[in-house]
Amino acid sequence: MSQTVRTRPEGSGGQVLREAYDTALLDLDGVVYAGGEAIVHAVDSLAVARDAGMHLAYVTNNALRTPDTVAGHLTELGIPTEAGEVITSAQAVSRLVAEALPEGSRVLVVGGEGLRVALRERGLVPVESADDDPAAVVQGYGGPEIAWGRFAEACYAIARGLPWFASNTDLTVPTARGIAPGNGAAVEVVRLATGAEPKVAGKPLPPMHRETVLRTGARRPLVVGDRLDTDIEGAFNGDVDSLLVLTGVTDGARLLAAVPEHRPTYVDADLRGLLAPQPEVTPEGDGFRCGGWTAVAGPKELTLDGDGGPMDGLRALCAAAWTAGGQEACSLDAGKALARLGL
Repeated sequence: MSQTVRTRPEGSGGQVLREAYDTALLDLDGVVYAGGEAIVHAVDSLAVARDAGMHLAYVTNNALRTPDTVAGHLTELGIPTEAGEVITSAQAVSRLVAEALPEGSRVLVVGGEGLRVALRERGLVPVESADDDPAAVVQGYGGPEIAWGRFAEACYAIARGLPWFASNTDLTVPTARGIAPGNGAAVEVVRLATGAEPKVAGKPLPPMHRETVLRTGARRPLVVGDRLDTDIEGAFNGDVDSLLVLTGVTDGARLLAAVPEHRPTYVDADLRGLLAPQPEVTPEGDGFRCGGWTAVAGPKELTLDGDGGPMDGLRALCAAAWTAGGQEACSLDAGKALARLGL
């Protein structure tokens, strides 16, 4: 889209994304799979992109599972993946800890096996108690069965003045049964009890982007995600382009009301967006046109005229809403326009 906070690579108008970018940095939950099952069109789309020469890397804020486990799961779904193609927030936060502490330091872990493995790879020693002489506390998603006493151990250590690190602060995590509390909710428990603030590594913050680039060597990366406040904001902070897919938590209304740092370069229904030319959005009269649709931002609402595919209509609406700017864009009524698109 032309009316975003990002600009496309010069000469890439209408170009297929798998040709314009060398590496897709793909979020997992809500993009590749949901509830452990592959999202429709994901397996086939990624196979086509990979066979065409696009490098695929899987970037997740979930620190529970190891890269080996994630790669095995993706391979079982029909997406052949090596552990080195998986980058987790556990790896990003472990690098932060290793930069702050000497090799061999003990680190109190509140989280799962993915965090312990990542710490050991950095020459650090995971421990389980505040009485095990830790030099720091690291907190990551530990799954739904994590014991309440683990938060108490973190509080005891932080109260002694130890530095506190968190893999990420996502408040929720998608599950097969719906939305559940994520690591951010657990971090809030410790924050409220101690008054301390952690150093955070995961999306949307720069340490995660740095970890991803270091591990993939991407030169023209494209972030692909479903969350505005992690994936898309992370791309904004890393100064790279992004593709939002509507297979996860973001719907049309949230997208239209997005603040500048949450506005993707491209939007599409699913991962087939990597394979098809992304149409331009162009000014037309008082509005913006994409495909057969023209969108206009009026005093109180967004209007949509024309006909065509729903994604083209949504792209035109985004240009009109975001050009309206700031809080004004958030207050515009887009209900009728989105209903016309079935979104």
